[in-house]
Amino acid sequence: MATLEKAKLKGLEGAATIEIMFNPNGLSLSRSMEIEQSPGARTDSGQNKTSFKHPNPYTLKVGNLMFDTYETGKSVLPYIQKLSKAVEFTKKGDGKHQRPPIYLFTWGKHEYLRAFVKDFNCQLALFLPDGTPVRAKVDLTLEQVELPKPTSDQGAKNPSSTARQNSKPLFT
Repeated sequence: MATLEKAKLKGLEGAATIEIMFNPNGLSLSRSMEIEQSPGARTDSGQNKTSFKHPNPYTLKVGNLMFDTYETGKSVLPYIQKLSKAVEFTKKGDGKHQRPPIYLFTWGKHEYLRAFVKDFNCQLALFLPDGTPVRAKVDLTLEQVELPKPTSDQGAKNPSSTARQNSKPLFT
């Protein structure tokens, strides 16, 4: 019999790994292209001229993540707080200019996306008679980030056609 593999946000660069209590029932992956359309500029056939700027990062939406502690009678909030910290990384003072924690979304042997948590949405759905929340539904939106590349020049460079052809695919 196969072992059930849990989905995880594997912490990178010092971030803590977050294990999902119940696996999602689906993943939604999207990517868009940044374009610019000049209202006054037209092609010979009369269509708006479109300038293709660049592809935006991949976005992975993971919805209906269930966390349930009803049978233990303990609060579900400690599980939820681990996820909420992914979007509450900025603090006053020294942490003010830190970047968000970086994760690798994995599920079993599949590594889907190296990303930060862009959006966190939690709905508390079941409570004990004393008001203790014991079930929560969480939706996450993760946005792709690349590995940091230390360079002396911090300006953005356009990728060559060779670099684009040799780029690593999203799913490994």
